[in-house]
Amino acid sequence: MIRFGLCCIFIEEPIKFRTITAKTLSTLPRQQQLERISDICLKNAENLVESLHSVARMGIGAFRILSSFFPRYTHPEAGYVLEDLPDAKSILKILKHVNRLRGGKNIRLSFHPDQFVVLNSPNEEVVRKSIAEIEYHAALATLVGAEVINIHAGGGYGDKAASLKRFERGYALLSAAAQQRLTLENDDVLYTPSDLLPLCRDLRIPLVYDVHHHRCNPDSLSVEEATAKAMETWTLRKQEPYSHVSSPKQGWTGRDPKPHADYINPADIPDFWRDIGPFTLDVEAKHKEKAVVKLMDEWPIR
Repeated sequence: MIRFGLCCIFIEEPIKFRTITAKTLSTLPRQQQLERISDICLKNAENLVESLHSVARMGIGAFRILSSFFPRYTHPEAGYVLEDLPDAKSILKILKHVNRLRGGKNIRLSFHPDQFVVLNSPNEEVVRKSIAEIEYHAALATLVGAEVINIHAGGGYGDKAASLKRFERGYALLSAAAQQRLTLENDDVLYTPSDLLPLCRDLRIPLVYDVHHHRCNPDSLSVEEATAKAMETWTLRKQEPYSHVSSPKQGWTGRDPKPHADYINPADIPDFWRDIGPFTLDVEAKHKEKAVVKLMDEWPIR
């Protein structure tokens, strides 16, 4: 059985997550900064509750939380911790409710930090900022009961083997809370499943298999082989595997197959996935919940 997942935002449901730029915050005195941020975080927490109710009503079993849920949390000037916010107690109470709610409704929660999170950068400052960003996600994940913080391996910097060694060193600097939630995803340009699987096995990091990325950036593994090997990496954590699916906006014969389409072409889901056991499939499509519901109608589980 496949648990279909929605990524971050809605297109039709009346749920809007808010954010704020560091530039806007820089115009405010510190106390006003915290009050403004606190109001946004409180509203985002309330909207997360509504999100879980909405996805449960639609039969969607997983929800990826927007990385900017606590906006500018790690910013060098505007950054803060939850305890700094005037509404901290209310926010914490709602997030604990989210944790209970997602358990009661059997909804998996995850995060996918932005591309600037690069643990294998040769620049120590970039690594430091990346660690801070992952730790922010880990703290929030602990509160709401999210199992997964999914990232890409990073850059190649002319030597993929050396770059993956740097990733290993960056990973070692993470807290236990971050390490036990971190996952790696094959990307559509550089790191294939074959590149990442040895690292995943060595560090006991599950591989989130993105079949679209694999088709854009193939290796010696077939889709069947990559699926099986990726799912094996989840057994060490005794967790239900995660995968991603998307369809190319211009089709597979278009100029660039990487950009995501509004909806999923059911033909882009390997048919054998119907029979391989429970796993979570995040639907990466521009029309968000409309695309997930449409896919569930068009690609029913036997």
